Amino acid sequence: MATTESSSHYNHLEKMSIHDLLVNINREDNTVALAVEKVIPKIEILVSVIVERMERGGRLFYIGAGTSGRLGILDASEVPPTYGMPQGKVIGLIAGGDKAIRKAVENAEDDASQAWKDLEEQMINQNDVLVGIAASGRTPYVVGGVKQARTQGIITGCITCNEGSELAKNVDFPIEVVVGPEFVTGSTRMKSGTAQKLVLNMISTTTMIKLGKVRGNKMVDMQLSNEKLVNRGVKMIMEELQVSEVEAHKLLKQFGSVRKAVDSKK
Repeated sequence: MATTESSSHYNHLEKMSIHDLLVNINREDNTVALAVEKVIPKIEILVSVIVERMERGGRLFYIGAGTSGRLGILDASEVPPTYGMPQGKVIGLIAGGDKAIRKAVENAEDDASQAWKDLEEQMINQNDVLVGIAASGRTPYVVGGVKQARTQGIITGCITCNEGSELAKNVDFPIEVVVGPEFVTGSTRMKSGTAQKLVLNMISTTTMIKLGKVRGNKMVDMQLSNEKLVNRGVKMIMEELQVSEVEAHKLLKQFGSVRKAVDSKK
């Protein structure tokens, strides 16, 4: 039996108090970061490849179904505003299409050929990297997509929560984060989903830093799309250039980005 489907360490959940349910869920969640820590060497190898390809103009693709697909889309969608990357450099695709982001699409994940069709629409090519995300490691949509990609000479990786899965066997750089049984048996949106989110954070953040999208510890290329981010940009400029808030506002308005504002005075 797959680890993600194995029985919970806890039973009679319906008889637990709210307090005990929360404490026990948290106790299980505490194990996730440790499981991720064990696979950092695997993550490092994949990130190194992604950075190298993106430096050459390639893109990063995520494919997944259900929770896994949504997590990939979430990570991809936050890269442009956070790091000022152009849209379309990191792309998340989900079984069932965009409507599946909000509402489950029945049987969409069972089509082993659809992922490649979705990827072809994005004109994926050998400059790109494809990462399949599936807690179980056996989702047909994801497995079919990475298999076809490999036949086309595209570098592939995966994030799964079972060892020895079909998905891991069919990619170049597998990441297997084994978090053990879920608190609610088989509910992989819980620990497995958390593990996937942590790994995705690590992949995209490290990639963006190595691509020069962070200076010091600041998001100097972030999009100034709301008042909160404008204020954050002003504070960055004040700290970096040791200027007043008024002067920082003026520079940010003049140059349109934290990086350009800071560089104008150096």
